[in-house]
Amino acid sequence: MSDEGLRQAQELMAADGLPPQAIAVFSRFYRDLESGATGMVHEADIDPLQDVTALADVQIGDDEQRSALAQTAIIKLNGGIGTSMGMEQAKSLLPVRGALSFLDVIVRQVLHLRQTHDVALPLVFMNSFRTRDDTLRTLAGYPELAIDGLPADFLQNREPKLRADDLTPAQWPADPSMQWCPPGHGDLYTALSTSGILEALLDKGFRYASVSNSDNLGAAPDPRIAGWFAASGAPYAAEVCTRTAADVKGGYLVVRKADGRLVLRETAQTPKEEVALADDITRHRYFHTNNLWFDLRVLADTLTERDGVLGLPLIRNAKTVDPSDSSSTPVIQIESAMGAAVEVFDGAVALQVPRSRFLPVKTTNDLLLVRSDVYRLDERGRLVSDLPAGADDPLVDLDSRFFKLVKGFEQRFPAGPPSLRHARSLTVRGDWTFGAEVTARGDAVLAERDSPGTVPDGTVLGD
Repeated sequence: MSDEGLRQAQELMAADGLPPQAIAVFSRFYRDLESGATGMVHEADIDPLQDVTALADVQIGDDEQRSALAQTAIIKLNGGIGTSMGMEQAKSLLPVRGALSFLDVIVRQVLHLRQTHDVALPLVFMNSFRTRDDTLRTLAGYPELAIDGLPADFLQNREPKLRADDLTPAQWPADPSMQWCPPGHGDLYTALSTSGILEALLDKGFRYASVSNSDNLGAAPDPRIAGWFAASGAPYAAEVCTRTAADVKGGYLVVRKADGRLVLRETAQTPKEEVALADDITRHRYFHTNNLWFDLRVLADTLTERDGVLGLPLIRNAKTVDPSDSSSTPVIQIESAMGAAVEVFDGAVALQVPRSRFLPVKTTNDLLLVRSDVYRLDERGRLVSDLPAGADDPLVDLDSRFFKLVKGFEQRFPAGPPSLRHARSLTVRGDWTFGAEVTARGDAVLAERDSPGTVPDGTVLGD
């Protein structure tokens, strides 16, 4: 480990046209990594988060809601191509309700609020190099979205993968694109600044940002949350939900004993010997939805004070240079989480929101659920559960050998998803193709067989 690895990485990034601010952020993380930082958050240094304000208890008048929404910009993280689901384009372009994609639904949500509240409500996507062209091509079909002087998107930065043995940039001539990686969604703040979007939003009078993942259709723009956030005077707010047994993975908020600040603790930041405590949902009660709000002016001022380096905690991610080849060169990817900014801002807060604001699609199990009759798309463009109040979504568990990739998934549901409204769970083992108007009830199970099977039209599975 020496200055040589950092110098090589800096030169690569400069040659690739990355802005000096992005290189400075990477350099700070590199020094942290070189000094042995792991980003681990130890149980002895934190207290569980308690007494979180609930959205259900928030009372905000209509005028306050509209006033706050008029100063709010919607930002969607849109850098993923759904690699784990076998996709090769922006994941947000995947059909999710009939012919409508995630992106189509997001646009409907924004246009509805513009019309009903008479606000500008800009919609901006943070794309990666892999998602930009397809996304902009699709957005061109919505010319009414455009706001003069505001681009439709900005690009996430990228950085070199580092050899695990000496922290020099990794080489992979078989596919040079494998030598680069995204810096995690913590790059949001740097990319907002370097793209000029942050300054442009402030110049046009926007004060607040509402940020979420494009694959989470539950995170629709919400006037009541906007009004609450503006009235709170907080620089930053994280939306959290009550954890269940299904939420032991992912990040959650804790309180750092040393200074009382809120801190995001990701799974990758948990020491192995403390996993049991971390997974205890009675101890750590709230998980981070990755929906957040922040004050654009405070962000701009903080970046200026810190010479463009916000100072998020490091996440050290050990991989191989070709993720699909475990024998390829071991590398370290330097990452950060956008939710970790909660510890940067004095007075940052959390808001407990209903589970309906957390509907991410990370697997085809999730995709089948949101396509099914468990949900409907209302006139506001929101996914609304059609289950009885308080009922849990059914658990979908499809055989990953045949359903994991979108292509195989689509082939096995040619007539659309089965009805899941009356199911507690649907478990599929083996290679099954579903006919039309199939219904799952109770705990429905399809067992594996020696050859591919077909579920006939009109079949009722389960109880």
